[in-house]
Amino acid sequence: MNEPSDGLHGETRNEIQSEAQRAKQHETTKARSALLVGASGLIGGHLLDRLLDDDTWSRIRILVRRPLGREHPKLDERIADFERLSDHASAFAVDDIFCCLGTTIKKAGSQDAFRQVDYVYPFETARLGAEAGAEKLLVVSSLGAAPDARSFYLQVKGQLEQALGRLPYATTIFLRPSLLLGVREEPRPLETFLGGLARGLWWLMIGPLGRYRPIAAELVADAMLTVARSDASGKQILESDTIRAIAGRRGRHRR
Repeated sequence: MNEPSDGLHGETRNEIQSEAQRAKQHETTKARSALLVGASGLIGGHLLDRLLDDDTWSRIRILVRRPLGREHPKLDERIADFERLSDHASAFAVDDIFCCLGTTIKKAGSQDAFRQVDYVYPFETARLGAEAGAEKLLVVSSLGAAPDARSFYLQVKGQLEQALGRLPYATTIFLRPSLLLGVREEPRPLETFLGGLARGLWWLMIGPLGRYRPIAAELVADAMLTVARSDASGKQILESDTIRAIAGRRGRHRR
């Protein structure tokens, strides 16, 4: 008995099957997973909103000390002890790692405590991500970061960049924003004062000085998302003026 015919010639059937395979491959490529640390912070909060709204990622995992009180079908919130991140090794099995961790020496209470938050936690996050097979690492650093900087703050940021640059990621991006603008849960009087002063001198910050202009935290989040979605590879450092330009292109695209 002859097999029932579907009415399609062999070549046509093969084309349809190939198209279906390409569509399936596209969906597989599109559905990435991400881990975000620092989701309760100024930049991290904006970035979390954008990651949850973007179809590039099908699952967004966050490690937090306390529940954020957020609910979303894509959100996987895990309470973690950052002093024992290796106890949460399974959480790092994602495609992309976003690190927005950061504090101040005043808030941390000492230089050692500051280094724990701004160096040890980010490094452990990146190390565990690399061991779990993550491909992209995006880290918020700071304008002026350098291992030999006079400022202890910038020195730690520079040392972190140096250490993370040695990890085997296909893509490592450091974003170096200038003074951040935005509403924080905990006030930072000096940051607020400097931000107001800089806004008053905004017109002077052109050309090479443009990178020192304060930048809104949401623009940093915009740029972070845009770069993560791109095919950027290798190690890159994005200074504040470049961050602003990337965020601006994203804004024009959305309009």
